[in-house]
Amino acid sequence: MNKFIRKSWAEPYKIKMVELLKMTTPVQRKKALHEAGFNTFLLRSEDVYIDLLTDSGTSAMSDHQWSGIMMGDEAYAGSRNFYHLEEVVRNIYGYKYLVPTHQGRGAENILSKVLIKKGDIIPGNMYFTTTRLHQELAGGKFEDIIVDEAHDPENEFPFKGNVDLDKLERIVKKYGAKRIPYVSIATSVNMAGGQPISIKNLKVLRAFTQKHGIRIIHDMTRVAENAHFIQQREKGYHDKSIRQIVKEICSLTDGATMSAKKDALVNIGGFLAVNDWDVFEEARNLVVVYEGLHTYGGLAGRDMEAMAIGIMESISDNHIHARVGQVIYLGEKMISYGVPIVKPIGGHGIFVNAKKFLPHVPQDQFPAQTLAAEVYLDSGVRTMERGVVSAGRKPGGENYYPRLELVRFTIPRRVYTQAHMDVIAESTARVFERRTHIKGLKMVYEPKYLRFFQARFEKL
Repeated sequence: MNKFIRKSWAEPYKIKMVELLKMTTPVQRKKALHEAGFNTFLLRSEDVYIDLLTDSGTSAMSDHQWSGIMMGDEAYAGSRNFYHLEEVVRNIYGYKYLVPTHQGRGAENILSKVLIKKGDIIPGNMYFTTTRLHQELAGGKFEDIIVDEAHDPENEFPFKGNVDLDKLERIVKKYGAKRIPYVSIATSVNMAGGQPISIKNLKVLRAFTQKHGIRIIHDMTRVAENAHFIQQREKGYHDKSIRQIVKEICSLTDGATMSAKKDALVNIGGFLAVNDWDVFEEARNLVVVYEGLHTYGGLAGRDMEAMAIGIMESISDNHIHARVGQVIYLGEKMISYGVPIVKPIGGHGIFVNAKKFLPHVPQDQFPAQTLAAEVYLDSGVRTMERGVVSAGRKPGGENYYPRLELVRFTIPRRVYTQAHMDVIAESTARVFERRTHIKGLKMVYEPKYLRFFQARFEKL
């Protein structure tokens, strides 16, 4: 008798409330897209059917989190919710000191002001938009040290978030360790397609940085998703819990920035967590300048309580396996339709390879931006560009032209059903069938910073 292999999965929750969605016609979507300048960020939410723009702040909170909202201590100073959050961060992640911020980029801003001085070099396993901008505004320069496999959408290397130690060593030899305030390490590297870093690689990196007296700062926005892939793919971790793996990842770093709007399942919030008292002391001073008092950091007490509960829920094996399972389900559907995506499938979304999807559209005509617009036009599904528009411009004004030109189909946590995933895959397949008739875009408005949020385009 053949052994039964379980391939299906189900969400570890049941639905208590629903939010009704507006269904639009092709004519209505075409009008909305033109008004938005072919930028999905500028679409009105009410004109979107399935919203995959981001998983940041878009997840569904649990009944426990909503009950925590009602337990908010809104004292200006010394809120009990802050001390609960501080306790959870220490217990789950292991960092000693906590500075709450309104979201992740608030933590990035403060960290950059504390650690970076003009002329510094910050190596990292692929850039992220806000992270690199804060580093540059502080006078630093980002250097990419991710493994080469991460820049190849077809390569199925299981840990494409790994650091290439040879690249890092060359940077240290070129600039000297004193010009490197820290190595910036993201877990579940966003711009690479949600790709994980391995514990083995982190341990080797840790030994190298300790030898040279360099800190490791962890962008831990999606650390639980990274832990899932370690559990599934790395030798010796299959029997360890997500909680145990998360704690080990954090123990190999000196501090972290966190956008709690992702893994921690809240609509707003973040923090900076560090082990160094001197860094904490300066950050605690600056948070008062830029965010709010050091015991609320721009957040209401109720937000901190929901975050503390969300962190606990985020490390549940049942939750994270179902969360990543839904992403894998969508990815496998797209592959079955012939849609070219980044492989292996990442943790928080599907990244469609726009260069391969629209090979006739050159990169200076924004193929990823074009494809995101076309998917919305087809079905009302909103996605986002992760290519030349997101990459922005070099300090001299020339465009960055990343090897990866992607459209990110980001899945909010605990929001959509498997049926929604079917609709998304079928819509993308329809656009793929008519891909040869699709023309590119030209940019007609560009803001100074982070242009992908507000840029406007016209059809060529």
